[in-house]
Amino acid sequence: MEITDLTPAERRVWDAFPRGEGVDFREGPGEDATDGHGWGDGRTVRADVLAALLLSRPVAAAQVAELNVKGARVTGKLNLKYADVEHAIRLRGCWFERKPQLYGARLRAVSLSQSALPGLTASTVSVDLALRLSGCRVTGPVRLAGARIAGGLFLQDAVIRPAAGAEPDAEEHDEPPLQLNHAEIGTDVVADGLTVHGQLRVNGATVAGQISLDRARLLAPGGIALHAETVSVGTDLRGHRLEAEGMVNLTGARVPGQLMLTRARLANPGGVALRASSCTIGELWLRKCPPIEGIVNLRRSQLDMLYAEPDTWPPVVRTEGLGYRVLHPLLPARQRLPLLEREESGYLPHAYEQLAAAYRTVGDEAAARSVQLAKLRRHRHTLPRHARLWGLLQDATVGYGFRPLRAAGWLLLLVLTGWIAYGLHHPRPLKPGEAPDFNPLFYSIDLLLPIIGFGQEEAFAPGGWYQWLSYLLIVTGWILATTTAAGVSRSLQRQ
Repeated sequence: MEITDLTPAERRVWDAFPRGEGVDFREGPGEDATDGHGWGDGRTVRADVLAALLLSRPVAAAQVAELNVKGARVTGKLNLKYADVEHAIRLRGCWFERKPQLYGARLRAVSLSQSALPGLTASTVSVDLALRLSGCRVTGPVRLAGARIAGGLFLQDAVIRPAAGAEPDAEEHDEPPLQLNHAEIGTDVVADGLTVHGQLRVNGATVAGQISLDRARLLAPGGIALHAETVSVGTDLRGHRLEAEGMVNLTGARVPGQLMLTRARLANPGGVALRASSCTIGELWLRKCPPIEGIVNLRRSQLDMLYAEPDTWPPVVRTEGLGYRVLHPLLPARQRLPLLEREESGYLPHAYEQLAAAYRTVGDEAAARSVQLAKLRRHRHTLPRHARLWGLLQDATVGYGFRPLRAAGWLLLLVLTGWIAYGLHHPRPLKPGEAPDFNPLFYSIDLLLPIIGFGQEEAFAPGGWYQWLSYLLIVTGWILATTTAAGVSRSLQRQ
């Protein structure tokens, strides 16, 4: 392109480029780039001119060139496909007529912050420093699949949505608005306040630092709002006050720090709202979240700490194989147990064992015993009717070994019954003159305890209904002894 072809606006940009000076076409600092289609020739720059600057404009050895423009109306397509650009690109607050083409390019640094674009094609792009799209208004797909960014990716307060009333072309049909599949980010992905009307896809991405989606809005009702299968981050994945309409899919994610979903609103009625199966996560925070609308799937995931209030969980959960070491906040077992009854697969013994282990980790042995007792009661309901009787006896007498004082209470009640009954009506001696003096207390104990003997049971024989009472005491004594032994044995096996 000949220099004589340049317009006055383009001449300003052309002359400022070698010196790295900025050109500001804005009429005020708060100007909205979405109105750029109406900007006049005085601030219009052809994309071909910008490409020529970056690819062929000679620069003196003592100069540090930079394309630094604010508030320009960029017409045509900025095509840097496969280009190798050594200079920083800063086109902030600009309006682009067509989506920039950065596919496969190797760039130094790129900032399109506060700009309005019909999309961005930058798959497999390589950026030595940072890629900034903060505050952008994008009405087409942003393609960053396979991108390699040595620094950070910044998307704060950006809005990505299809153009109102526009029909997507064949290439963009059903395409996610924002794609980061298999991207490699050297530091952080900062997307606080990001709004995506459709799916944010980051499957297989690797982020050395953290992904921050604080206050982000991912709006894909009935679909997948965040598709982040096998994503791997170096520290945290944050979603404080995240609003997700549609599934949040984190299957196979690796988050060594915190998966922070505090005060987040997750809604996918009639489907899965949060799928975090087969994940490895340091801490999962669901603190002060409104009730999740949709199924939560945490199957086969391993967590060091899980923070969730009971009211957060939906009516149906999938927790088969879920493992966690610590559960917060620390609440009585009766407030945690209802969640285990919401399991879609029904009774899962491992879920009870896991909850009991979490209570033992913090030293709450009483709560752990309550969970174990609830497990056995739940298991009893899965047995055939004829097999439930023995469980009912163990539960009523000693609480399956977790309530040993209950057996002592039954024993005391039966001893008092026998003491009073036989104290009022002494049984006849089997051998008059040889029998010891009758003692109703020790006679009742003799009947109840099958091992201990005081010589009373062999010396006296009650009659009538007192004889039936003796039979009841003997049978009950054997039942108490057997169930107590079974409960103690079960407790020893668990220890």
